[in-house]
Amino acid sequence: MTDQTQPTALDLPMADPLPPETQKYFDICQEKLGMVPNVLKANAFDINKLNAFTGMYNDLMLADSGLSKLEREMIAVVVSSINRCFYCLVAHGAAVRQLSGDPQLGEMLVMNYRVAPLDARQRAMLDFAAKMTTASAEIEEADRQGLRAAGFSDRDIWDIANVTGFFNMSNRVASATAMVPNPEYHSQCR
Repeated sequence: MTDQTQPTALDLPMADPLPPETQKYFDICQEKLGMVPNVLKANAFDINKLNAFTGMYNDLMLADSGLSKLEREMIAVVVSSINRCFYCLVAHGAAVRQLSGDPQLGEMLVMNYRVAPLDARQRAMLDFAAKMTTASAEIEEADRQGLRAAGFSDRDIWDIANVTGFFNMSNRVASATAMVPNPEYHSQCR
C-alpha cells in the first residue's frame, strides 16, 4: 500500500507553485468536495498532463450527454470492478452512492452489477461496458443494436464507449502507480 501522504507510489511531486488557474481549480475542489482528489494531485507534476486529464474527464463525465451523470458513474464503477481498480472503485462508488441516494446500489455495482435492480436501459448499457472492458474486439453491430433497442441514440453509444474507454485507461494507470483514494471517499453517502 502506498504511503497515504503521497497520491501514488511514484516520486512525482506536484508542481510548486501551482499555476494560478490550477490553484483556483484545486481550491474549488477543496470547497465543493472537502478535498482535492488524489488523481488530480497525481497528475499535477506536469500541468499539461493534468489539464489533458481534467479536460477529458470533465467532457466525458460532466458535459451534456444523453447519459445522466449517474449512468456515467455507473459505467465507471462497473469498468473499475472488472479491472479491480481500488482507487476508482472507492471514488466512483462514492459518486454512485451520492447521485443515486442508494448506498446499496453503489455496493452492488462494486461487487457485481448483475445483482443490482437495474432497468433494461441501464442493464444494456452496463452489459456493453462490461463486454467492451473484457473483449472489446468482439463488439459487433448486434451489441450496438441492443443499445439502440434499449433507447440509446448513436451519440449515446459514442458516449458509453468513450466513458468505458476512459476508465479502462485510467484504471490501468491508477493500478500501475498504486494510486491511493482519498480517505474521505470511504465514508461518503453511506
